[in-house]
Amino acid sequence: MRSRFAGVVAAVGLAWRAAPGLFAVYVPLNVLGAVVPVASAWLVKLILDALLRGTPLYPLLWLVGILAVVGVIAGVVPQVMEHLRVEADRRVTLLSEDRLYGATERFVGLSRFEDPHFQDTLRVAQESGRSAPSNVVNGFVGVGRALVTIAGFVGSLAVLDPLITVVVLAAGVPAVLAERALARRRAAVFLEMSPSIRRELFYARLLTDVRAAKEVRLFGIGGFFRQRMLAERATANAAERRVDRHELRVQGGLVLLSSVVAGGGLVAAIVAASRGQLSVGDVSMFVAAVAGVQTSLSMLVGAYAMASRSLVMFEHYLALLRSDSDLPVAASPAAVPELSGGVELRDVWFRYSPAHPWVLRGVNMTIPAGRAVAIVGRNGAGKSTIVKLLCRFYDPTRGSVLWDGVDLRDMAPADLRARIGAVFQDFMEYDLTAAENVGVGDVGCRDDRPRVEEAARLAGVHKTLARLPAGYDTLLSRTFGTAGSASAESAALAWLTGDDESGVGVTLSTGQWQRLALARGLFRGRRDLLILDEPSSGLDPEAEHQVHETLRSYAAGTTRVLISHRLGATRDADHVFVIEDGVVSEEGSHASLVAAGGVYARLFALQAKGYQEPTAVG
Repeated sequence: MRSRFAGVVAAVGLAWRAAPGLFAVYVPLNVLGAVVPVASAWLVKLILDALLRGTPLYPLLWLVGILAVVGVIAGVVPQVMEHLRVEADRRVTLLSEDRLYGATERFVGLSRFEDPHFQDTLRVAQESGRSAPSNVVNGFVGVGRALVTIAGFVGSLAVLDPLITVVVLAAGVPAVLAERALARRRAAVFLEMSPSIRRELFYARLLTDVRAAKEVRLFGIGGFFRQRMLAERATANAAERRVDRHELRVQGGLVLLSSVVAGGGLVAAIVAASRGQLSVGDVSMFVAAVAGVQTSLSMLVGAYAMASRSLVMFEHYLALLRSDSDLPVAASPAAVPELSGGVELRDVWFRYSPAHPWVLRGVNMTIPAGRAVAIVGRNGAGKSTIVKLLCRFYDPTRGSVLWDGVDLRDMAPADLRARIGAVFQDFMEYDLTAAENVGVGDVGCRDDRPRVEEAARLAGVHKTLARLPAGYDTLLSRTFGTAGSASAESAALAWLTGDDESGVGVTLSTGQWQRLALARGLFRGRRDLLILDEPSSGLDPEAEHQVHETLRSYAAGTTRVLISHRLGATRDADHVFVIEDGVVSEEGSHASLVAAGGVYARLFALQAKGYQEPTAVG
């Protein structure tokens, strides 16, 4: 109960902060709307009774005038309230999304984002954050409005027949209890459906994503993915169907109960009128009151159900907002000095969870300041995991990573990362302009065009970007068209007819994107530690040579970590670490490792053999 009350306070507080002026008008208008039906019923009763008593029409004109004003209010107020509600919803959605995504930025590591359960929770939080605060406010305002109307009509009924009043109110109790149970059931089913809906969206994206389009068509797997998508939708539909059928049975029973009460009350009123116990105005008032109470009870139940269901879902939003960081952050973090000694991995063990196997098993590695270190090994050996630990996206399960002798756990992650530049193997292709794709490497300086172009030159992609239709301002996207290129209707028509040539973003080849990602990393400037995770894997040999020559001259004297499968790129490294099965199996210079004849020498020989001319056999 306490948590539910806290949820109400949080939802109402968020809605009020988002749109205080709108809700300050919205609530009184709801009260006015609640009074209107009762006032109309009483005015009709008074007019009918006066007419049947023979009262002249002229003295009744003021009652007719008031009834007309009440009618105008009844017509205008709902329209105004709907406008205010929609506008308030927009503002609440804006604020709630800002808070939600601001909260996700507190997760300084990657573990939450690589957890499917968290992805389900995040999806629920996204849905509930947009609608729940407004729904809670609207729900409780609706409950209050219904209570005001019920109070007015109950008072009216009590004057006419106290027994019928009790019966009508008692008939509403099962409806309230049933809707409360239904709200809980709907929320539980929504959570149950979340994984299926996420998988459905995944398969739907595969059917329309440009990156998957080639394989989908070449391998003919569109039908396979479509069946998977439809199966997930069928699973979600089955869960919804069970709730709908249960709700149909419950709602049908409640409607039958309401009909019996209303019909019985009407019969009783007509009998009383035939005996002279009620006037015609009383009967009209009785009919309006019974209908009004039942309608208001239905509104109350619906509003309560909406608020209750939204509160259940809103708890996931609040839980995410209140979540601690996925990595511990020191209360008084140590300063991150300019790297002078080096970075050390000391007896580092790591696995992604207790259910996963060990990725690293006692790794010891020193990366001296100002030197170039290469880390090589087979796929899955743990090279990219070491990169994640160096950036403190994860903490070691055992052991420690030290920056000039200070444990990374004692530093603020943002301060540490400000000292690091990186080009990742799984780099991003942002649906932004070419300049923005480079500039986000140091977002505060993204508008420094000369610096953007210099980074692109260093990465060997300047000429490519300059030749684009709008140069560096060209949108690099197949998802979004250029702004203002065409109306929505003409764009849709052009797409359907295959004539969509204008306003479409441009995309790059894999190698060009990789150079652009390198430019993004270089745009950060000379950082203390430069991490290059397969920076040339998508390049041709000539481009690869140019990139490494550029890095060699640009980053001379910088502490560098190079992850590469191409051992030719590691020849100039000061020190090479070979990772096998989560441990350092060999280390030394390129020459010493080749001379040792171990794993590194064998891998290097295999790669070199591919570039040698075959020997003629006589």
